[in-house]
Amino acid sequence: IRAYWSGYTERCYYYSEKYMSISWQEVRFMKVQMEFYHGLNSIKKLRVRNKKHVKKSTEVLRNSISVMRNAAAHSDWNYANKLCLLVAEQQSLSCDHLNAIKLYDASIESARKSGFIHEQGLACEKAGFYYKRYGAVHKALDYFKQARECYEEWGSSMKVDFIQNELNNVNVQMLLHNELAR
Repeated sequence: IRAYWSGYTERCYYYSEKYMSISWQEVRFMKVQMEFYHGLNSIKKLRVRNKKHVKKSTEVLRNSISVMRNAAAHSDWNYANKLCLLVAEQQSLSCDHLNAIKLYDASIESARKSGFIHEQGLACEKAGFYYKRYGAVHKALDYFKQARECYEEWGSSMKVDFIQNELNNVNVQMLLHNELAR
């Protein structure tokens, strides 16, 4: 989990695969949590479009969504935001823009209602990157600002710095765009 939050995609993937092979009878909660991060990490791998990892990463994502659906059916309060975020990311890969946007917002709202400030920040961050990829810089800025506020409240200076860097990059993009529009 630490590798995911630190941005170490390959390390996260390696350890997720290792942990998923363990018998989890006594610690099912941890397996569900690991499945969530394994699914998010597989999306990073799918975005790179490395043919070597597409089949495995797609399988991991499908399984993660299935596990989250089951978990949310038993504890909506705890898992609905995670399910919405995984499906939003899947929809963004499929270029299903309307559903992706709705699901990012649903994930943000669900995490907020449940008091999961770090997962609210994560959903805002992912929505910000979604809008940035499609050139909607004003929307990206809004979501990145929300993410920064969540991470500040959570107390993660590493994530605050990371998001601040993204905000700076988006601001530069906006300035360049405005200059070109003149």
